[in-house]
Amino acid sequence: METEHFDAVVIGSGNGGMYLAWHMAESGLRTAVVERRWIGGSCPNINCLPSKNEIWSAKVADMVRHAGILCADEDSVPVDMVKVRERKRAMVTAMVEATLKQYENSGAELIMGRGRFVAPRTISVRLNDGGRRMLTADRVFLNLGTRAAIPAVPGLRAARPMTSIEALERDYVPPHLIVLGGGHVGLELAQAYRRFGSRVTIIQHGPHVLSGEDDDVAAEVRRMLVDEGINVVEGVETAGVVGRSGDEVSVVIRTPDGERLVDGTDLLVATGRIPNTARIGLDIAGVELDENGYVLVNDRLETTAPDVWGIGECCSNHPQFTHASFDDFRILRDNFAGGDRATSDRLMPFCMFTDPELARVGWTEKDAAERGVDVRVARLEAAAVLRTQTTGETRGFMKALIAKDDDRILGFTMFGAQAGEVLAAVQMAMTAGVPYTAVRDAVLAHPTMAEGLNTLFANVPP
Repeated sequence: METEHFDAVVIGSGNGGMYLAWHMAESGLRTAVVERRWIGGSCPNINCLPSKNEIWSAKVADMVRHAGILCADEDSVPVDMVKVRERKRAMVTAMVEATLKQYENSGAELIMGRGRFVAPRTISVRLNDGGRRMLTADRVFLNLGTRAAIPAVPGLRAARPMTSIEALERDYVPPHLIVLGGGHVGLELAQAYRRFGSRVTIIQHGPHVLSGEDDDVAAEVRRMLVDEGINVVEGVETAGVVGRSGDEVSVVIRTPDGERLVDGTDLLVATGRIPNTARIGLDIAGVELDENGYVLVNDRLETTAPDVWGIGECCSNHPQFTHASFDDFRILRDNFAGGDRATSDRLMPFCMFTDPELARVGWTEKDAAERGVDVRVARLEAAAVLRTQTTGETRGFMKALIAKDDDRILGFTMFGAQAGEVLAAVQMAMTAGVPYTAVRDAVLAHPTMAEGLNTLFANVPP
């Protein structure tokens, strides 16, 4: 088999990898991207954007159901999941087409197939349409992504549960959806399906949903879920599963009072992710993994193999966000041009797209306590922001952590309408290193949600 040499090969076409490939190709380097299935990665195909598309459809359904404030018939428009799915698929198709066009414009070659290392920086690709190609490269980038984890619970795999992929392809409203996992994905989809009309039960192994957040944040999110009619079961162990998702399925949970059954019709597993690093010859390439199978990288994204880098969520201790992957691209681009950027230098935000949203950047109160750092905490109820009085979206609160000995903003959390947008303003202040007083005294437009930042930071204790 003839060996083809490239200046750079990216394995996986997720966000950071594809932008890096386009940049290198436009810079005159012969560049190839090897992708098994999802052109553009999981974000535009099966994760971030499709889920937010259907979450928005669920919000529309919820607004229709509450149209009684305008004297409309609240039950006049049943949810048609086929149309929900069609709307989502149309968006995905348009984004994939735009991605393919950018490959064409950049000059980067997209190779559809499964890549496996057969020697350092040498990849054998089994093409999806038959045949093989052998590639070598001066530089290789591992943009491998992750997939949903299925816990080793007796009967769970046999029940053929949904992951987020299948949940976004339903053409019917499940009569009773059971969600295993109280993290971001589980809560977003639980609320969406409740709004589509499903009865929903969330089963959380830890003491409360959103185990990484402060207790007051998790409690407020839980109240929202319960108020929408979702059954939230926390602090239990999943002991077994019987039946088949899509028909009849029962989850055996172990509580302090003994075992009991949760009966439903459909089962969604949202208990975390595992990296796509197995069976592709990384050991042959000299790439070491951590104890959980993630690619070991340093803060410049260099792996243990010469001239091999990691990108995105397949990397150890890496935020599993598309915006983190995109910044990986910028770090690599800048460092190849002589820069000195590192992942340790960045301030990473996140947003959970429930309604209302939960957004955070920087430390939580738990983080400050674990570090032994004294902080001042300011809090403002969302209802105190006048914008919420115009929309009725009064649920939630803002919270800021300020250093005890100076005026640095160490963290910001918001659970409320437009939280992701408000977050950006605080993140910019934190990035610039300005004191909280600059945000407190800024002239912010009225009536907006961001206007609440004036009042929030005016509440900082002395």
